[in-house]
Amino acid sequence: MTVDAMAESAEADRPAYGAELEGFEYPWPVQRFSFTSQGQDLQMAYLDVAPEEPNGHTIVLLHGKNFCAATWEESITRLSEAGYRVVAPDQVGFCKSSKPMQYQFSFHQLAANTHALLEQLDIDSATIMGHSMGGMLAGRYALMYPEQTDQLVLVNPIGLEDWKQKGVPWQSIDESYAAEQQKTAEGIRRYQQSTYYVGDWQPEYDRWVDMLAGMYAGEGGDIVAWNQALTSDMVFTQPIVHEFGELQVPTLLLIGEQDNTAIGKAQASPEVQATLGHYDVLGEQTAERIPDATLVEFPELGHSPHIQQPEVFHEALLEGLEQR
Repeated sequence: MTVDAMAESAEADRPAYGAELEGFEYPWPVQRFSFTSQGQDLQMAYLDVAPEEPNGHTIVLLHGKNFCAATWEESITRLSEAGYRVVAPDQVGFCKSSKPMQYQFSFHQLAANTHALLEQLDIDSATIMGHSMGGMLAGRYALMYPEQTDQLVLVNPIGLEDWKQKGVPWQSIDESYAAEQQKTAEGIRRYQQSTYYVGDWQPEYDRWVDMLAGMYAGEGGDIVAWNQALTSDMVFTQPIVHEFGELQVPTLLLIGEQDNTAIGKAQASPEVQATLGHYDVLGEQTAERIPDATLVEFPELGHSPHIQQPEVFHEALLEGLEQR
């Protein structure tokens, strides 16, 4: 069997899921928030995990672009054990939530959707914690709803730099959609290994590759790819870095310094690529921009420190939350 044939066989053996991740089980019961937005009836899937011994605080976990509410599994467990009520939604366009063909995606809109969910749950205020793209969303939420944000936690957020301003070329939604349609489990795995886990790979990471790749591989793969393209444009064209100085809430930055994530990096010139994704520098710059920020750095970790070294990460997280 040729190498290409072996690769095709391996892809064929991967699981395929529905457009709303039907067939992939989350670690807690999935609930649904139905609402109307932009003239459409939509639903957000979410997890709402109650602690056995409540400490009176709620924390909302916002996933990244290649992640889902389920990816927070270890964090939800640790936070719940510490007494927090944990709410983890899947944003519109992602995972088990609606994937509209036409939707004006913006971080303002996703923040408003999230706020509506929390109102539905009678949550007046909460700690807002976001990872990757979810960090951009968490920042926008805190800017829009400072009175309802107890504190902000950013875990290797993207958007700590303005890629367009630095010279990364814009990519049309059609071009992005075509690229999304070519994604495979093996390609996703290679990217995650180099960016999320600093070249390391553990068997437990395969679950998250299968989760993401399975949506592309299923019958609804086209609408999944289309929503991914729409949200890529949102991420690229709506930088939040220029507004960090306006944040009014205490902010905890948890940064894996080996991260090199930068949207559109592959389309940039080698000269521009060399300037992008230096989280060992970006973390410090961001802490200086945010008025009330605490920075915790993990020198050996990448884009997903909460998955790569959960013990180290959650010790720092819980300590940071307690100090605040």
